Amino acid sequence: MRPLLKTSYKNRFPFKIGTTSFIYPAGYGPNVKLTGPYLDEIELLFYESIYPNNLPAEDEIIVLKNLSEDLNVSYNVHLPTDVFLGDPDESRRNYAADTIKRFIKTLSPLSPSTHTLHLSYDENSSDASTVNKWQKNVSLSIERLLSAGIDSRSISIETLMYPFEWAEPIIREFNLSVCMDIGHLILTETDFEATFDNYSDVVTIIHLHGVEDGEDHISLCRMPVKEMERVMNILNRYTGVVSLEIFCFRNLYSSLPFLEAYWEKYTQ
Repeated sequence: MRPLLKTSYKNRFPFKIGTTSFIYPAGYGPNVKLTGPYLDEIELLFYESIYPNNLPAEDEIIVLKNLSEDLNVSYNVHLPTDVFLGDPDESRRNYAADTIKRFIKTLSPLSPSTHTLHLSYDENSSDASTVNKWQKNVSLSIERLLSAGIDSRSISIETLMYPFEWAEPIIREFNLSVCMDIGHLILTETDFEATFDNYSDVVTIIHLHGVEDGEDHISLCRMPVKEMERVMNILNRYTGVVSLEIFCFRNLYSSLPFLEAYWEKYTQ
């Protein structure tokens, strides 16, 4: 018997609260079935694309769609991270863009609230000319991606471990959205309140998880108090999706009441 949450958090906050599809050591359907009754939204994780079974078959899509309707739970999608839209090699960039298009098209029956996309920076230098080349390569890939008729605002670019202002010209040029991963911003010692202020008009999803001693994606209750206070300053002004991006039941079980307690304290 798998452990279950004891309290429903549906419609508990002005924002949608959710978590990942990796809470239990099982597939997408079982994870949604076990967490969907308690949450507003599930982040469907698709980190890898190289294996044929990484993309759900049609019957699994139907199961997920039915669960969404039965449990009143919505989805967002984390797109694969093993393809590189900024690759210097044109053929690899085109393959990456086509792979992302394939995932978005296949998952479209689930009506995801957003598709989170990594624009990885894998260059050995951070000088201006190297960054500019990367930006141009990413832009070419985004053009190829959007040429398929994909809604640009349905793609949210995640804050990763490089200065996010490098991605800003691409976000603004193509009218993309932003996935603000607060843990990543803490690890890079970035002012995440300032980041939210800068992109608040296009932040469609926030990834929230604990950060302690250089480790992230852990229970939210391990977030330092000073950081949680700043998180609440943001959530008090936010109505999008907050995904507790953690990967086991124990961390989810401790994170939800921790967040609720802070919410009650800071919204009185």
